[in-house]
Amino acid sequence: MIRHRRSVAAVGALGVVAAVVLGVAAPASAHVSVDPKQATQGGYGRFAFRVPNESDAASTTKVEVLLPENAPVGSVSTLPVPGWTVALERRKIDPPVQVHGSEIAEAVSKITWTATGGAAVKPGQFQEFPVSMGPLPQVETMAFKALQTYSDGNVVRWIEVPTPGAEEPEQPAPVLTLTAAAPSPGTAAPVAAGADDSDDDSDDGATGTVLGAAGLVAGLAGLVLGGLAFVRTRRSPAARS
Repeated sequence: MIRHRRSVAAVGALGVVAAVVLGVAAPASAHVSVDPKQATQGGYGRFAFRVPNESDAASTTKVEVLLPENAPVGSVSTLPVPGWTVALERRKIDPPVQVHGSEIAEAVSKITWTATGGAAVKPGQFQEFPVSMGPLPQVETMAFKALQTYSDGNVVRWIEVPTPGAEEPEQPAPVLTLTAAAPSPGTAAPVAAGADDSDDDSDDGATGTVLGAAGLVAGLAGLVLGGLAFVRTRRSPAARS
């Protein structure tokens, strides 16, 4: 009987520990994120900022996403989200940057979505906020610091930039990884082909020159032999007489 009670107590203790561990780990896994998480430098893309509601009683009423200052984007546009208003803030870029041959002197610095009526993200729900951006800068990563405001006045700041190889911070900022664009197929081929064609032309020219010279020599030899035969023919009657 005592052994049975000890087993029950041990199982109960493990359950409490597991609940505590899961309870601590849950918020870290349900943070604001960007989807997709990877894109190509210099390209355009559609991205969604996914915002889960982590409160048991309050709803998410406002979401603010800050674009990185060290990686300005020339074009930023949003897709309407039913029940939400959106506002874009801009900042001056000094010095201006060149985007597809045009000089950009300002860029979007922050996007703010605000819920109206009953559109707030309720407990147990999440909402996506689509954004189109491009051309994407020539950097390896873009960290989008985000602020999530709840109906009870609480503000969660997702602003900690993760460090590669380190543990994920408690409130990580959404991070977009950018990879270099692959070279276009055949970009270097014309140069190589041109070089090969030049070599082929040179080889063909040399071969033609050799054959032409050989033909000329053969022609001259034929003329010489023909001349000798003619001379012999002319001399033969005189010798007989």
